[in-house]
Amino acid sequence: MTQGQVEGVGVPEGRLTPAQAFDALYAFSAPSLVRQTYLLCGRRELARESVERAFQLAWQRWPEVARDRDPAGWVRATAYDFALSPWHRFRPRYRHPESPPSDASDRALLAALLQLPPPQRRTLVLYDGVGLDLPETAAETEASTPAAANRLLHARTAVAARLPDLSDPAVLHDRLAELAATERLRAAKPTTVREGSERRARFWTRAAIAFTVALIGTTALTLRTAPTRYEPPVPSGSTVRGVPPRMAPGPLSERELELRAKLREDSRHGPQRLAPQPL
Repeated sequence: MTQGQVEGVGVPEGRLTPAQAFDALYAFSAPSLVRQTYLLCGRRELARESVERAFQLAWQRWPEVARDRDPAGWVRATAYDFALSPWHRFRPRYRHPESPPSDASDRALLAALLQLPPPQRRTLVLYDGVGLDLPETAAETEASTPAAANRLLHARTAVAARLPDLSDPAVLHDRLAELAATERLRAAKPTTVREGSERRARFWTRAAIAFTVALIGTTALTLRTAPTRYEPPVPSGSTVRGVPPRMAPGPLSERELELRAKLREDSRHGPQRLAPQPL
């Protein structure tokens, strides 16, 4: 944010604390950024969430963002990346479509935008919606200037094929601004965003500490219980051919029981056996 932009929100640049500088940036760019993000994703709640997450990340990295040449552009690029993430389709809250705009022409324009591939849609919104020049658009979309120009021409052609009245870039720019302004999307308060960013940072810090402690404990347990020398595994046994398997004796028959009892009786009361006598 430049000095003129900071003074435009009523706060002198030289007297800003980090929280005041963040709030000034948020008040300056968040309302319009929510409307721009809505043109990218076509979802009101996702547009608000994307901008809020982008500013939360900016607050976590505020020293880096504050020294950036264009802090608003840094937040805008982060919000656009989050809004265009393909993983949102797997979230239950975003599986069902939202209600379209009430005006028929707005619905047609939004449908034409959402039919574009994400890189072309982002290039069109940045150039014809936000008003960036071609090199800035190429830099923010991480593309070369010829590639960005090619995406812009294809996007304009696709929109003009569906809506011939918007073949003029000036008319398209005005209609994009009207569509973004019609929804009356509001951003959260800057204090809410900063507090949410700090809660998220504390959560991930505690999660990282807990993971580190668990990793250290697992490593210590492994070192304590692991064998200190190599023990080769015992091979499984194999059957030797020609040797009958070992079998346990079965129950004695009645005749065998009688014979065992007789032998025990004879050994107890039988004839005298020879035994060594002392000298």
